[in-house]
Amino acid sequence: MNALRHFGTITKHKLLVMKACFQVGLYRQGLLHDLSKYGWTEFRVGCRYYQGTRSPNNAEREEKGYSSAWLHHKGRNKHHYEYWIDYGTHGAVLEGMKMPVNYVVEMYIDRVAASKNYQKEKYRDDSALAYYMNGRQFHVLHDDTRALLELLLEMLAIKGEKATNRFIREEVLSHKIPYEKEPLLQLKEQLEKGS
Repeated sequence: MNALRHFGTITKHKLLVMKACFQVGLYRQGLLHDLSKYGWTEFRVGCRYYQGTRSPNNAEREEKGYSSAWLHHKGRNKHHYEYWIDYGTHGAVLEGMKMPVNYVVEMYIDRVAASKNYQKEKYRDDSALAYYMNGRQFHVLHDDTRALLELLLEMLAIKGEKATNRFIREEVLSHKIPYEKEPLLQLKEQLEKGS
């Protein structure tokens, strides 16, 4: 039955996110992550379009031209960059607002957990980066937010999850590194060069 399989998939994802959030010190976010998926508005869509290999929201979107579950979800979960899209201060253009650092970290963790959940034994440390890069040009992100997310995904691909989570806990969430595009790009460049 799709309801049980969908429940299992979203619960496994939630537990993966919770474990990683706890590892970096985001206990409240780990506990509260994606609770809206268990509400009827999102859960019924997940059951109806369940496939087990990708988000049911994609299947709903393909059939209807939009995903009611996704529209509901993104408006209630601050770890999605879409939550932070608003009109900019320079006119009526939609822009990505700078996300608080703790939600950028949760967004990173969410992407890693989703890759693990859907790819199963095919998951590798570069899976979340590859998935992100595949749609990067469509993401409406603030430059600082993009730089931090990409640094974390690159670090995961190069150094692994344990080292990246330690970096998040000790450097990112303790604000030892500036949450600004240029310094983050410099860190990413050093990482890519192996420094």
